[in-house]
Amino acid sequence: MSNIKEITSKIKTDSFKMASLECKIRDKALKAISNSLIKNTNKILEANQLDLNAAISNNLAAPIIKRLKFDEHKMADVVTGINDLISLPDPLFNKLLERELDTDLKLFKVTCPIGVIGVIFESRPDALVQIATLCLKSGNCAILKGGSEAANTNKILYTIIHDAGVSAGIPEGFLTLIENRADINELLKCHETIDLLIPRGSNEFVQYIMENSKIPVMGHADGVCHVYVDKEADLSKAIPIITDAKTQYVAACNTVETLLVHSAVADKLLPDLKTALEDRKVTIKGCNRTNKIICCQIADEKDFETEYLDYIISIKIVDSLDEAIYHINKYGSHHTDSIITENADIAEKFMLLVDSAGVYQNCSTRFADGFRYGFGAEVGISTGKLHARGPVGLEGLVTYKYKLYGNGNIVSDYAEERKHFKFKDL
Repeated sequence: MSNIKEITSKIKTDSFKMASLECKIRDKALKAISNSLIKNTNKILEANQLDLNAAISNNLAAPIIKRLKFDEHKMADVVTGINDLISLPDPLFNKLLERELDTDLKLFKVTCPIGVIGVIFESRPDALVQIATLCLKSGNCAILKGGSEAANTNKILYTIIHDAGVSAGIPEGFLTLIENRADINELLKCHETIDLLIPRGSNEFVQYIMENSKIPVMGHADGVCHVYVDKEADLSKAIPIITDAKTQYVAACNTVETLLVHSAVADKLLPDLKTALEDRKVTIKGCNRTNKIICCQIADEKDFETEYLDYIISIKIVDSLDEAIYHINKYGSHHTDSIITENADIAEKFMLLVDSAGVYQNCSTRFADGFRYGFGAEVGISTGKLHARGPVGLEGLVTYKYKLYGNGNIVSDYAEERKHFKFKDL
């Protein structure tokens, strides 16, 4: 038996202990983690500086370096996220259904943890804190594999969180850090001990995970998000929304990559938009119709399916709402897409027919975030349609079980009509 299989087997055992912990114990551990992170801020920043220095020496792309940075601002954000988690109600042991099947036969549907969750994430060290604390609050054990470019930061964060959690009464296996990339392939074989995988990375990487494991996978690959400016848009809202969606944090998966503009407003919008985007160092790639209005690079079909994660945006002029919806559903990644319009009926049609986890009106795609939804934080964004969709917070990290309480009941009595079901909701 491989070392990884031994490790995950022990974690599985601890997951049953985690599932029974009272909320006050989990919240106590979260508070201990928050305090310990604050106490060790200098150590964390020093470790992060080592990672940043290595990233710069290795000529990593600017968006990756931006994701990698863990400074006082990021520390404040993760601590706020933990405190928000503590204030949230317990996601476990909640009754979703109470039904009397018969006088002495009662059925309950009750929330419970998923169990053991493996999360493979990119170069954001703050993601480690979010994932670890969300899994703790929801009663799950987490196995984490972060990017090698954040190795020093991930290691110190893991050590601080793990030690604080265990000291507060949480089982040892509540959090495990896998540091060797080669161990990922072994992890994918642990379908008997890992209940869910959440990969956060490139499309190719996510597809690889899905194709090489029997473990259920939840997550998203590319974040090809759109903003569509409708013919009935208030253009005074459009430019701030678009520039925020593109430049507020360019390396995020909810950053807009393609702008669709109705031909009726293109002449009026695009010149001012070009000025605003170029002031923020954004390169514009546009269709031929766009290029006739503003001088820009010519976009090809590949551009419309590309997640740039950089100061680049593709623009296409369309002649109708239906054309915009078709483009989004064809080229998008079902992540988050926004329409700018003052027409409520058009907005509702857009929201109904765009097949994405998040559909917005008159606001930036950057709102697609667990913290901004009030979830405390998120383990990632799910673009699938089963179990969880959109930013995955506490509710996405629990499942449910059915509890049936009887008194010697047997099915034959009902099949042979000696007894009859009541099906009364309590």
